[in-house]
Amino acid sequence: MAEKDQEFLEFVIKGLVEHPEDVKIGRTVDEMGVLLTLDLHGDDMGKVIGRSGNTAKAIRTLLRVVGMKHNARVNLKINEPAGGTGHATSWGSDSDSSSTPSSPAMKSVDEAMDDLRL
Repeated sequence: MAEKDQEFLEFVIKGLVEHPEDVKIGRTVDEMGVLLTLDLHGDDMGKVIGRSGNTAKAIRTLLRVVGMKHNARVNLKINEPAGGTGHATSWGSDSDSSSTPSSPAMKSVDEAMDDLRL
């Protein structure tokens, strides 16, 4: 596939974000297909995920189309930034004093996206 999927993802993501210099895309191939991992600046997570995850879902759909063109299965994993705004990692954590016992556990971005794919 000559990494066309990775080039496509880089083009799309860098066009969306405010910090294109912080975009890093990893690519691994195994028996399950191609896995692209995306690391980006914490402030850009909302732009890439989109409202209700719609932008991320659309990007994943387009990557699958690129993969089908080259007879490969392409998946995208969006990694949570380590030093981002802290919103994604602090909600529902034990150290968050404002959380209540009834608040749900925080899911990873990919788990939330899987829930949307009913």
